[in-house]
Order: sequence, then structure tokens, then C-alpha cells
Amino acid sequence: MPQRTFQTYFLMTLLAGAGLVSFFILQAFLGLMILAAVFAVVLSPLYQKIRSTFGDYDSLAALSTVLIAMIVLLIPTTILGFQLLKESQQLYATIVSPDHSSVQQHIAALGPSLERYIPGATARINEFSATLTTYTQTALSWVIQNLVVVFSGVAGVLFDTFLFFVILYYLIRDGARLKKLVIKLSPLDNSDDEALMERMRLAVNSLVKGKIIVALCQGTLAGIGFAFFGIANPVLWGLVAALASFIPPFGTAMVLAPGVVYLVITGHLAAAIGLAIWASIAVGLIDNFLGPALMSGGMQLHPLLVLFSALGGIGFFGPLGVFLGPLALSLFIALLSMYSDGHTHAIE
Repeated sequence: MPQRTFQTYFLMTLLAGAGLVSFFILQAFLGLMILAAVFAVVLSPLYQKIRSTFGDYDSLAALSTVLIAMIVLLIPTTILGFQLLKESQQLYATIVSPDHSSVQQHIAALGPSLERYIPGATARINEFSATLTTYTQTALSWVIQNLVVVFSGVAGVLFDTFLFFVILYYLIRDGARLKKLVIKLSPLDNSDDEALMERMRLAVNSLVKGKIIVALCQGTLAGIGFAFFGIANPVLWGLVAALASFIPPFGTAMVLAPGVVYLVITGHLAAAIGLAIWASIAVGLIDNFLGPALMSGGMQLHPLLVLFSALGGIGFFGPLGVFLGPLALSLFIALLSMYSDGHTHAIE
């Protein structure tokens, strides 16, 4: 074997071994690093504006960007988390208490009225009510258990949060240098690297701005509507509405419509009409106006693909899969497009 070939194989073996060891060392922090990278891409325009104000003080501009992100992310998330835990416990206590039977009685009262049109409606409604109660209790138990774990491990949460913002600071400050290093080390043409990075940047912005921000806005407006028109635990149901907004084609209607029906069943007809109007105007139309504005120029994924990739990502990566699933699919589509373009050019 020629000396040069032996040196190449030896170097590749060392590189593979060192890379494997490095992976196991950094494995515990990969989730935080990827999440910080996503937020670094989203916050890049804000960093550039602050940097233009501070001149060449990159560190000061990055620190200011991170401090703004801390204020915007930590305060609402902490308040929402405690309120969500409180409302989940309240709703669970309500469902398992004897007082909950009054709601079931309202639902059961629909049976005789529908019996003349739908034979067996009473039995089906009673079965549906019991099944819904069981699934609701199971879901709330899961939410409460996970929230208790999060809030009970305060030290771990604080440490992970600190690490996240440290990583975010360096990714924001040194992002341009890291990009040049990746392009230098990549075996692809520089133009292909640039195109791939640009497509992933568009995918990140499209996911976070066009999907998640719209979902949060819809969930917030749904929660406001629930609170104003007298439905208990509005923060919890607003979060459920935000999650439902990812499910095409009904979205938040899957949560708001049952809210309207609940108000009708319990005899609050005026509140039911008001919530229906609020859902149609404030919640329903925001996706038509805010979504296209935030997603303009972004990589478009069909809502069904976003849903499946997010659900599959959660099952594969854990909670971070809500980001990683759609991003992995976007990366696959970008690479497939690059391969198709290159293969077409090669034929031509």
C-alpha cells in the first residue's frame, strides 16, 4: 500500500474515532445546541439591527440580543407554565368530582331530543360522554405529571436554561464565522453550500414564524375568548387550541366549536353566539392575514406534512421534535431538490 494512501486511511480512522468520542461527549447537549441554532437563525435580523447601532462591538450586540430573548421568552413561559399546571389540576379535580355530573346531565339531556331523529342517540351520547371523560382524565394526568417533573427539577431546568442562552450568545456572535468554516470543510461546491444554508434558513423562519407564532397568536386569542365568555381554565384550552391549529383543515375550530356547543348545552346562548363570532373573526382570520405575511419567501411545507413531521419528530427526538421533525423534512426536500437540479444539469 502506498505511503500516501496509508496516511489517508489512518487519518480517516482517527477522524472517525475522534468524531464518535466527541459525539458521545456532546450528546447530552445536542438538543440544546440545535434549539439554540434555531433561535439564532430567527434572531439574526434583530442582531444585525442592534449591531448596526453598536458598530463593530459584536459581543455587546449579541449580549443585547440574548437579553431581549431572555425577557421575551422566560417571563411569559414561566407564567404560562405555572398557570397551566394550576388549571390542569383544577380541571382534573372538576372532572373527577361529583359536581361534574351536572355537565354530563346536560349532555345526556340531548339524547331524548335527538332520539326521534336518530334511533339510539341516547345510548351513543352517554357512551361518548363517558369516553370523553376518560380520555380527558388521561390527558390531564399526563400534563400534570410532566409539569410537576419540570417544576420539581428547578436546578436542572435553570442549568439547561443557562446553557441554552450561553450557546445562543456564541451562535449569534460567531454565526458568520461558523458558516464560513462549514462551507470550507464541506466537500460540496460553495454555491451548493450557500444554497442549502439559505434554504434551511428559510425553512427555520417559515416554521417558527409562519407556523409556531401563528399558532401562539391563535391560541392566545382563543384563550381570551374562552375567558371573556365564561369558559373555565382558558389558558389550558388556549394551549390546546394552539396545538390544534397545526391539524388541517379544521385547526382551532376543533377546540372552539366544542366550546360553543358547551355554552349552548349549559344554557348560555348569548355567550355561545359571542364566542362563535369571536372564533370566526379574531381567531379564524388571523391565519389568513398573519400567516402569509410571516411566511413570505419561506420554504413552504404542506400543513399535513408539518403535522406528521412534528408528531413523528416528537416521537423520535422528544419535545424538541416539534422543531427537528419539520426541519429534517425540509432538509431532505432541499437535498432532493439540489440532487434533482444537479442530475438534470448533468444530463443536459
